[in-house]
Order: sequence, then C-alpha cells, then structure tokens
Amino acid sequence: MDRPTITAPAAGPARGGDRRGAPRRLVAALAITQTAGYGVLYYAFSALLGSMSRDLGISTATAAGALTTAVLVTAAMSVPVGRWLDARGGHALMTTGSVLGVIAVLAWSQVQTTAELYGTFVLIGVASAMVLYEPAFAVIVAVTAPASRANALLGITLVAGFASSIFIPLTGQLVVAFGWRDALLILAVVLAVTTIPLHAIALRRTAPRRQVAGVRRAGASRRVLRDPGFWLLAAAFVLHGAALATIAVHLVLYLTSLGHSPALAATMAGLLGLLSVTGRVVTTLSLRLLPMATIAAGIFVVQGAAIAVLPFAGQDAGGAVVCLVLFGLGFGVASIATPAILLDRYGATGYATIAGTLATPAIVAKATAPLGGALLAMSVGYRPVILTVAGACLAAGVCLALTRRLPAPAKLPG
Repeated sequence: MDRPTITAPAAGPARGGDRRGAPRRLVAALAITQTAGYGVLYYAFSALLGSMSRDLGISTATAAGALTTAVLVTAAMSVPVGRWLDARGGHALMTTGSVLGVIAVLAWSQVQTTAELYGTFVLIGVASAMVLYEPAFAVIVAVTAPASRANALLGITLVAGFASSIFIPLTGQLVVAFGWRDALLILAVVLAVTTIPLHAIALRRTAPRRQVAGVRRAGASRRVLRDPGFWLLAAAFVLHGAALATIAVHLVLYLTSLGHSPALAATMAGLLGLLSVTGRVVTTLSLRLLPMATIAAGIFVVQGAAIAVLPFAGQDAGGAVVCLVLFGLGFGVASIATPAILLDRYGATGYATIAGTLATPAIVAKATAPLGGALLAMSVGYRPVILTVAGACLAAGVCLALTRRLPAPAKLPG
C-alpha cells in the first residue's frame, strides 16, 4: 500500500516557527514541560512510595492503588480532552492543567488519610490528561508541517525519555534530605516554574481554525470507529501497552527469581529506559525507508521474540542483557509510532479526538495489566507471565502489520 498523503490542518503560526517547518521554540518548550510533567506527576511516585506508605500507616499496595486510580482517570479523560483540543487547541487546556497539577502535588504533600490520597490522585489523573503526551502531540500536529512532524515529536520524546532518569533519583535524594512531604513541596515548585509559564507563553496562537473545528468534532470519532483498521490498531497498542507495563513492574522480581542479585537485576532493568531513547531515534531514521506501521510491527515482533527467550537464556547475565537490549529498543517506540500511524491513516483533521479514542483502552490496559501479571505469577509462577508478555508483543506486531492491508478511510478536509 502506498503511503497516503497527510494534509495539514489550517492553523495560525506558533511563536518560533511556521507551517513550513517545526516551530523550534514550541518543541523546546514542550520537551521541557513533558519531562517535568512526567517526572513529577508519574515517576516521582516510586521514590515516595515507601516513606509515604509508612507515614500514612497503609500498605504499599494500597498506596500504589492511588497511582492506578490516576492513570484510569487519565484514560477516562482522553476523549473529552481530545475533543477540546480539536475545537480550541492546547493553550488554555495545558496552561490550566499545569496549574491543576501544581495544586494537586501541593495537596498530595498534605494528605493524612487514604481517602485524601486517592482524591488527590484523581486530580493528578485529570491534570495528566491535560498536559502530557497526547495534548502535546496534538499541538505539534496542529502547527507543524507534515514533513517536520516526525522530527518535532522525536525532539520532545527524546528529552522526555529522560524524565525517569532525572526525577526518580532526584526525588529519592529530596526524600532523604527533607522527608517526603517537603520533597513534594519542592517538586511542586519545580513543576510550576517549568510548566505554567512555558504553556502560557509558548502555546499562544496554536488553536485550529474555527470553521475546521466543527468538522472535527462531528466526524472524527464516527469515521474511525467504522474503520476495521482502527480496531486492529487498538488491539495492537492495547496488547503492547499491557506487555510493557507488566515488564516494567515485574522485571526486577523476575530477574531475581532467575538467580541474579537485586542490584544487578535493577541495573539490567534500567537498560529499558536508556534504550527506549535509542529505539526512538532508530525508528525515526527508519522512516526514510519504510512506513511507521511496518517499522513498529517489526519492532514489536522482535520484542516478543527477545522476551520469549529470556526464561531460557536469562539465568546467565550475558544472555539476560542481550534479551533486554533487544526488548528495550522498542520500549519507547509506541509514543512516537502512535501519532505517526494515526496521521498516516486518518490525516491531521480531528487528530486529537482520534488519538484520545485510541488512548483510552491502551491506558486502561497499562494501568491494569501489572495487577493481572501479579495474580498470574502468584498462581503459576513468573515464567508463564513472561511468555504471555511475549505472545502479546507478537500479536501486537501482527495486528499492526495487518492494518497496512486494509484501505484507509477518506480523510476529512482541513
């Protein structure tokens, strides 16, 4: 199938760039805000979990449920946020979301009960839906020329890919030095300084044209839900997201069950985050040769094959590293593959609504899959969990490849 031509939506120029290329100042601003947003609203949680649980007198499982709640709220917000973005753009939404995120983190630092903790994370889930990847990508799509979108998205995800590497150890040091509550107060200040002014200033004049917005609201969801290819895409990203979330949570425990020390297991698991950046670069460079759906499908299959070998080769440190290197190269691919595939198949008109529709089941899968993995491991051991992950990656690759064989629906004007 020939790659369809992507028609850019009409929009006013963003500060720092125009429709002939990527607005560099906007890309830089979103790279910073995504790094801080993910770092504070998501990754910092793991470094705070132990101290927070002990202080509140609750189990770590109960405390971890708050983060799951936030992720599920983000999933529920994906479609309405997408519709807002298509109608009005990201300026007011992302600026307001940044303010809400800061308020939520400040409230988190003051919680005294489980109910207050969960209520705070409902706010964090709403804020996350308003400020993280999906709305940031929608803004880039609205103001960037088609030929420059891949590099713009890569620039954002490359920087944001280091959010965990920056904020997990930073938060850990803050907890040691000041305690978990004061650490959150400091993180709230960091989030406020790095996101509110950048979203307020850099996102001006990024709204879609009013006459196009009505077409987007009316047609985007209906046309994709009638497309069989969309359901294959949804299956692919649900399966792949569930597989990656399961590995992210359970890999260290599995590696220790294979006989590796906890320190070595954690070090090997850390390869996934580092390699995700490399995988994004390789994927983007490969676009010169192949469509994104074909590239991502191949990477998903390689991931499935690599993780399937881990139970048999993973007792040796070298064998485990080889498996994890191959698996890790695809760890961050979905974040740049999703917008590229949606633009390739459906065009830019109504992009945010379409992306939100796809994100909803994928985010739910990411939130719930680790629990399913834990239950499976408790009943039959970790090897079936790893092999199930392998099967999910392979199936995701097949589903994604099959979408290339199905005709794409006609693109809406815009």
